[in-house]
Amino acid sequence: MQSRWSLLAPLRDRLADEVGTLRKEASVRIALCYPSPYAAGMSSLGFQTIYREIHQHPHATAERAFLPDDAAAIEAHREQRLPVHTIETQTPIDAFDALAFSVAYELEITGLFEMLSLSNIPLHAQDRDARHPLVICGGPLTFSNPTPLAPFADLLVMGEAEDLIRELMDAIAARLPRHELLARLHGRPGFFAPALGELGPDAVLPAVAKAGDDRLPARSQIITPHTELRSMFLIEPERGCSRGCTYCVMRRTTNGGMRTVEPERVFELIPEHARKIGLVGAAVTDHPRIVDLVRTLVDSGREVAISSLRAERLVAKPELIALLAKSGARSITTAADGASERLRIALDRKTNAQQILGAAQLAKAAGMTRFKLYLMVGVPGELDADLDELAEFAGELSRVLPLSFGCAPFVAKRNTPMDGAPFAGVAEVERKLSYLRRALKGRAELKPTSARWAWVEYMLAQCGPEGGLAAEAAWRAGGSFADWKRAFKENGAVPYAARRVDDGRRRLPQLAQWPSV
Repeated sequence: MQSRWSLLAPLRDRLADEVGTLRKEASVRIALCYPSPYAAGMSSLGFQTIYREIHQHPHATAERAFLPDDAAAIEAHREQRLPVHTIETQTPIDAFDALAFSVAYELEITGLFEMLSLSNIPLHAQDRDARHPLVICGGPLTFSNPTPLAPFADLLVMGEAEDLIRELMDAIAARLPRHELLARLHGRPGFFAPALGELGPDAVLPAVAKAGDDRLPARSQIITPHTELRSMFLIEPERGCSRGCTYCVMRRTTNGGMRTVEPERVFELIPEHARKIGLVGAAVTDHPRIVDLVRTLVDSGREVAISSLRAERLVAKPELIALLAKSGARSITTAADGASERLRIALDRKTNAQQILGAAQLAKAAGMTRFKLYLMVGVPGELDADLDELAEFAGELSRVLPLSFGCAPFVAKRNTPMDGAPFAGVAEVERKLSYLRRALKGRAELKPTSARWAWVEYMLAQCGPEGGLAAEAAWRAGGSFADWKRAFKENGAVPYAARRVDDGRRRLPQLAQWPSV
């Protein structure tokens, strides 16, 4: 059995390897929590940005806390009755004024349960009182559907939080009783206190907040070797997207579309010691000066990576691939999303097969050795003929470069045009994946994500607080897929779209017509 000292050793080791860690004494102490392990949390640009923003408040300081690394570490914490501790000072998180959770996507909700449970903090907001830290939930999930978090959060912070965090810190610094603090913030732009609001199927949450342009760009505060993006400094040359892909939460109607940052401002904010630079955003290659930006970074001797490469932009700006190759890249990853031209048009993807092929040819000419393509299966209206078209196209691509597909089942998100579209069904998605695997044999490698867990993600994405209660029940039962199925049924978790009355503008499938799992 591991000792309490040895269980905290990874925190001390990681702290020793960080560059840029912030330290400050202040009256308001926030544990900034990420409900996944350190490697994932420290790859989150938003998480690092809020860490810095809290430190810039005159009366607040923040320390970071993460879910233990794996199931064995979680069990060891449980056996030792060891609460989650912060990185900076190895302090239990229940000693802080507030726990601010950044939740990226639906399946991280069980990480929140683990962190609260290990720290002996009641999971349900209604069971906490002045003895317990305030539990605040924000992060990327709030752009789509945060309501499964409602039973567990004292406060939801919706959208971009660079400006909201100041108001939140001011409110906590006022030392009001908990109910007065929540009443002060509830109803303010970007804030929602579940105990004070209506959360039924037709509830209207506050609009997601938009940070002022003067708050851009988000960027790393800490560089660490203990992530998949080892020792990489992340910065956003743009925020949002100007495109209208129908499945995407971050489409052009979200927070005013794409906002760009001048390259000169990006250069100013990159520290001299940073040799690996990650340019992060929903549509980085749509930046009008992206080639100038990357050229300057590469010419300075830095290694550059880009989070979102659009095939049509790579073909229109061929120097970009050459620059990435010069900086050390050996593969190119872009997205098709729909399996066929017909589906890409239906999804408003704005990328065609010739552009994808052109990007592969440019990558080969630049000396790259692999081409990776993201794909969705189970898109509404998808036929086996679409998968056949993909397989034929894969054969053409694989003659240019070795090819691999990252493949995810389609999951409809709220606050998108495809909100309410049904999940294809676990059995149907698995059939399609088997069909595609056979069709791609000898042409491309297929790396799919789980159809079962995609269905769980779908249910959480389309349900309300009862979905969160089902998640808690499944987690308490052990977390198997069977536990999740039973928990959704017993908690009456039904996708919102199946309960809506048709408004005459669009027809949504009735529950009886939705494929079962």
